[in-house]
Amino acid sequence: MDIEEQFGSGGSPQGGAQAGGGGNPQGGGPPAENPLGTQPIVRLMLKFAIPAITSSLISAIYNITDQIFIGHSIGFLGNAATSISFPITTLCTAMAIMLGVGGASNFNLNMGAKKKEAAARIIGTSLTLLAIAGVCIGIVSFAFTESLMRAFGATDNIFDLAVTYTRIIACGVPFVVFSSGCSYFIRADGSPSYSLFSVACGAVLNMMLDPLFIFVFGWGIAGAAYATIISQFISLLLVVRYLLRFKSVKLGDYVPSFKADCIKAIAKLGVPGFLNHFMMMIVQIVMNNTLKIYGADSIYGSDIPLSVVGVLAKVNVIVIAFNVGIAQGCQPIVGFNYGAKNYARVKATYLRAVGSVIAISIVIFACFQLFPREIISIFGSGSELYFHFGERYMRIYMMMVCLFGLQPLTANFFTSIGKAYKGLFITMTRQGLFLLPLLLILPRFLGLDGFVYAGPISDSAAILAAVIFAIIEFRLISKLESEEQLSD
Repeated sequence: MDIEEQFGSGGSPQGGAQAGGGGNPQGGGPPAENPLGTQPIVRLMLKFAIPAITSSLISAIYNITDQIFIGHSIGFLGNAATSISFPITTLCTAMAIMLGVGGASNFNLNMGAKKKEAAARIIGTSLTLLAIAGVCIGIVSFAFTESLMRAFGATDNIFDLAVTYTRIIACGVPFVVFSSGCSYFIRADGSPSYSLFSVACGAVLNMMLDPLFIFVFGWGIAGAAYATIISQFISLLLVVRYLLRFKSVKLGDYVPSFKADCIKAIAKLGVPGFLNHFMMMIVQIVMNNTLKIYGADSIYGSDIPLSVVGVLAKVNVIVIAFNVGIAQGCQPIVGFNYGAKNYARVKATYLRAVGSVIAISIVIFACFQLFPREIISIFGSGSELYFHFGERYMRIYMMMVCLFGLQPLTANFFTSIGKAYKGLFITMTRQGLFLLPLLLILPRFLGLDGFVYAGPISDSAAILAAVIFAIIEFRLISKLESEEQLSD
């Protein structure tokens, strides 16, 4: 298995760990024969990180493109409307990750053990579950759109816009869940380039259709939604085309499939990623309702904060893409060398990744602090109050962005060395352990300011937790390194 195939079997914390660990001596051949154990670390990180970053950035284009064109055609109320519907998108991502990561990871484990039939059953079951999950989420989202929009925090001013946008988006939910989940299988089959191509085609088409439907046809926010689901459908067709020619196993004999033992195996490796994104969805809903309640008591009203927070959430996806991309770039290197007991290389990889994350994050931090109005203006115009809150929110809420990349990096590090429970805990600290309670408590005393300051406080606590866990683990690794040297 070459390096690209190992990356293809990852694509996620769980998958990356398996792929990285699969090249240890027990898997066949001494570590020195595998590039993961010999090539320069920086070169390997770039090889793995650049595709991961690119894929994440392209995936973000769907939402960012809609946000930009909606903002310039409808205004900040349109941006607020898409922000209200965003929890549905997050739920789709959570389901795709659980079934995609869980399926791809188990697929690689079985292929490595030369159990091709078991591997095929895993993929067959995953594909069936993805189809069922997508249809179910789509039906519920469409049938209960109005109730969901109220529950998600829609105000009277943006309710109709949110309902219009979400009802159309709901029709595309089966497309996005299935195609997103299958992207992990395509990478696991050794074709990360095709996975990236299928996403890129949809994103480019979305960029072309948005201005056509919104401005030329005059469909407004509905046009943005139609552009999105058409683009998602094209990505789906490309994914299905690949599945019909799947390289590793013949899927036709195992689709549809619904095996209880396969479901259990998929859930075991997929649930951690699902829980993280499910918690993100809960936080998004709480944030929207907090802004609706406490924004109404401020000079800004509810709609301006909802719009600004929605815009920044899309901008933050770009930040996350770089941080997570670097973290994923380290996974196969760390996993392989930890399995090979090359502990010095494990530590060196993590430290180089820390330097890379901080360097990139400092540049992003400077942009947020120096050019907040310019960044917000990309997504449309608004009143002076709109820009005043936007500048203040971006500068304060994103204050710790220069160090926040340490959290996903450290979480992925623990998953790569086989300590997934620690990785999951670090991943959940920011959203579940710190941010959610602060969103419920601080606004009661500080109003809207409590919401604004909840971000940097929770970021600081999550970063501190990650650093403490990393220091403790480094001491354990140093101890293992010493014991290994003594045994030699």
